[in-house]
Amino acid sequence: MSTQTPATRPQFDTTFASLPERFYSYAQPISVANASAIIHNPELAQELGIDLQWLTSDEALHVLAGNQTAMGSAPMAQAYAGHQFGRFNPQLGDGRAHLLGEIVTPNGARFDLQLKGSGPTPYSRRGDGRSPLGPVLREYLLSEAMAALKVPTTRSLAAVATGETVMRQNPAPGAVLTRIAPSHIRVGSFEYFAMQGDEAGVKTLADYCLKRHFATLIDKPQPYLALLNEVIERQAKLIAQWQGFGFIHGVMNTDNVLICGATVDYGPCAFMDDFDPDKVFSSIDQQGRYRYNQQPGIGQWNVTRLAQALLPLIHTNDEKALADAQEALNNYAAHYGAAYQRVMSNKLGMSKPQTGDQELTQELFSIMAEHKLDFTLCFRYLVDQAAIQAAIDETHQSIGDAFSAPDELLAWQQKWQLRVDKDPQTKALRYEQMKLANPAFIARNHQVELAIRAAEDQGDYQPFYRLLEVVKAPFNYQSALKKYALAPMPQEVVAHTFCGT
Repeated sequence: MSTQTPATRPQFDTTFASLPERFYSYAQPISVANASAIIHNPELAQELGIDLQWLTSDEALHVLAGNQTAMGSAPMAQAYAGHQFGRFNPQLGDGRAHLLGEIVTPNGARFDLQLKGSGPTPYSRRGDGRSPLGPVLREYLLSEAMAALKVPTTRSLAAVATGETVMRQNPAPGAVLTRIAPSHIRVGSFEYFAMQGDEAGVKTLADYCLKRHFATLIDKPQPYLALLNEVIERQAKLIAQWQGFGFIHGVMNTDNVLICGATVDYGPCAFMDDFDPDKVFSSIDQQGRYRYNQQPGIGQWNVTRLAQALLPLIHTNDEKALADAQEALNNYAAHYGAAYQRVMSNKLGMSKPQTGDQELTQELFSIMAEHKLDFTLCFRYLVDQAAIQAAIDETHQSIGDAFSAPDELLAWQQKWQLRVDKDPQTKALRYEQMKLANPAFIARNHQVELAIRAAEDQGDYQPFYRLLEVVKAPFNYQSALKKYALAPMPQEVVAHTFCGT
């Protein structure tokens, strides 16, 4: 008679709890009566070393719904502040999230495991701490799509339906997301202490970040300056990747800037359809502060807030500290420029930059803006041209009539062809480079909304599951999945997105 091996419970660590209690508040999630599993992420569970048998068990369901505390877990809500649309809010904190603890992977990496939508905390500011189903499904889809695109991001391990109704503008079914992140420490975490004049708190947090994320910097002559430089470089590279995929974050407040350099908060975000450098999706961004072409500059503005918080630690001499911080901030543009050049070189099949590349790229974007060309399909069209040049027939499927090139793009294409013909790499390698830099499938806003509406209105999760599988394999176009690659029809366009929580 065979017996099933008992599931192995994950082992939680709680290093953040070693910090003084003004950094967080212990808070228990609020239990729900009718929890049910929506989805689990077995690939991510394997990376984390979490037993899939446990993840799909009744015990895990209750842990991830907030009904039960896992062994070794000490649920807490983290304290932080932040500049929101340029205005400072001195106390934000986790108002609808509970950090259960940290998971150490088989290779020694450490990740936070956090529940979102799990009930009120001391930072809820009279909110209910719950999340409607829609934002949970949106974050699951968008974060996993970003991970598939190789963009640093938080991840989604599971989603659980609570069986309860959440009241917002309209009643909606409730859900809880299990979010994974290298950590949830933000620029706003540093601002929280700096704005209170709590230099000891800033130092304690900086020391914790150095030990957890940047251990190689601890022995540097100026470790806090090295910390600032590292965060600046990571943010610059991250935003360059966003720009390369036409991704608009929508709410680049300093409380949404993780020190580790991962994308966080998938509320009012979206991938662009028609290219518009001034595109805004967030319904609350009335002034367009976080529009597409503003994102690189906002990135520098955000890390400047971190530099201000770290100034007392960088050097005991105020003038020297300011000069060192300013030099680090001045490097942001160089980091971003180099990263963006690499992104665009990969997208356009150039292995080595040459004079005139920037102008050629800018001309392409001007044509895309003038003709309102679909961002993703336009670049994928160029992948098709690279496949033709490399005579790749058997393995490549073209997007075909999904994209129609205007005359101006065809004229530009001739210039581009002359440029790439001078490149030293082979045509086959160029094709592979471009294919892996230009997705055929993204989490298009209208498809995301269709999946959410089906789940919310009919309890039908099949559109969500199907879309998730498509965006998890973004680079290999399949004609059978053509509808997921298509730009929305005019009546399908979703012009604005909402936080929804």
